[in-house]
Amino acid sequence: MDYLPIFADLKQRPVLVVGGGEVAARKIDLLLRAGAQVRIVAQALSPELEQRRQAAEVSWSAQAFLPEQLDDVFLVIAATDDAALNAEVFEQANQRHVLANVVDDQPKCSFIFPSIVDRSPIVVAISSSGKAPVLARMLREKLETLLPNSLGQMADIAGRWRENVKMQFSSMRARRRFWEHAFAGRFASLASAGKLAEAEQALQQQLESAEDVSHNGNVTLVGAGPGDAGLLTLRGLQVMQQADVVLYDHLVSDEVLDLVRRDADKICVGKRAGSHSVAQEETNRLLVELAQQGKKVVRLKGGDPFIFGRGGEELQAVQAAGIPFQVVPGVTAAAGATAYAGIPLTHRDHAQSVVFVTGHCRPEDNGIQWETLARGKQTLAIYMGTLKAAEISQQLMAHGRAANTPVAVIGRGTRSDQLVLTGTLDNLEHLAQQAPTPALLVIGEVVSLHQQLAWFGHHPETDGTQRPSVVNLA
Repeated sequence: MDYLPIFADLKQRPVLVVGGGEVAARKIDLLLRAGAQVRIVAQALSPELEQRRQAAEVSWSAQAFLPEQLDDVFLVIAATDDAALNAEVFEQANQRHVLANVVDDQPKCSFIFPSIVDRSPIVVAISSSGKAPVLARMLREKLETLLPNSLGQMADIAGRWRENVKMQFSSMRARRRFWEHAFAGRFASLASAGKLAEAEQALQQQLESAEDVSHNGNVTLVGAGPGDAGLLTLRGLQVMQQADVVLYDHLVSDEVLDLVRRDADKICVGKRAGSHSVAQEETNRLLVELAQQGKKVVRLKGGDPFIFGRGGEELQAVQAAGIPFQVVPGVTAAAGATAYAGIPLTHRDHAQSVVFVTGHCRPEDNGIQWETLARGKQTLAIYMGTLKAAEISQQLMAHGRAANTPVAVIGRGTRSDQLVLTGTLDNLEHLAQQAPTPALLVIGEVVSLHQQLAWFGHHPETDGTQRPSVVNLA
């Protein structure tokens, strides 16, 4: 982080503002809303600041800046059009270890003003570390539309009821679940409608009728998508933020894992060919055991949990133990990786069907219908197939698929280092050997559209970078 996000208590604290124009006025408005004692140093005051001075909201300390004016202030803001003066204010503040902000001059800031969504006492601050303030403002505008004005009132009521809830519930988990239910239930609905007295009555009723739910565990199976955190569903994010413990696979990207609630336990139960893996039976046992301890368990799986993810097997174990469960679907690799590679799975001119296939079957499964898979005018999306790429290409060609059928191997699809290798069926093995994992094999005429529709990643022919994300090995 370039800056540590903190919230400062400015109530009754002296703050110095050097400058008396419109820019200074905007900063002073925020300072006054936070309860600061504002002292102004300026040659002249804008009409707005003059009105504030006459109303005794601010004090006009001096017309010229002197270093000793910093000796007893909490922080200082320089908002003049004199670059030399602003630099002097910053330097003098640094010498005194006083936080300083020079407006629109990020290198001369030991603190910065974020974009603010104010639902006091709920306050959301967004910062780009001074690098893209317009982007931060746009994000703030989106949040303004998402966060109801009643949030502040709900937080005020919750603050008054915290001690009562603590007395009712001894465990932190039970208290958290009480509030989660309140903020998602009738209390929140009444507060949103402005019926504050009724909202408090609803909270009282919930408190009187509530049981200790600390032993009511459950399991939620969540699809994490193929890698890009932006493809995680909103429901998936909400569930991850409520989890006590998350069991995740190796296929789940670090960007998605970063979205898990900070104090949740994270346990890797991934499987990798040729390396140490957690047995499926052990994963099933952990899901049941953790839920029986009263925990909210999230089973986070790459892609979609019901497409070659053994999600069904895991939920069978959970259901047999009598544990409540739910499923949050995810974007499967075949849909996400091909879309990011510019390869449509179906196309009227090239493919009227698509088949999802796993290249990693049980040892006793040998009944693959190669005749069906080798049909033309269809797309094959093969998961976990890199190790068997040679067998796949040989069998498909032996059963009638042309050797020059377009193929693609998409490594680390949808991620920033995505690599798309394209060629033909007869060199599929070589392509698979070159691809980073996880990788998806795509076989069919639709791959020929890749060069025309590729949109994601670095393209040397257009952006001058040296690391290609598209390689043709035909």
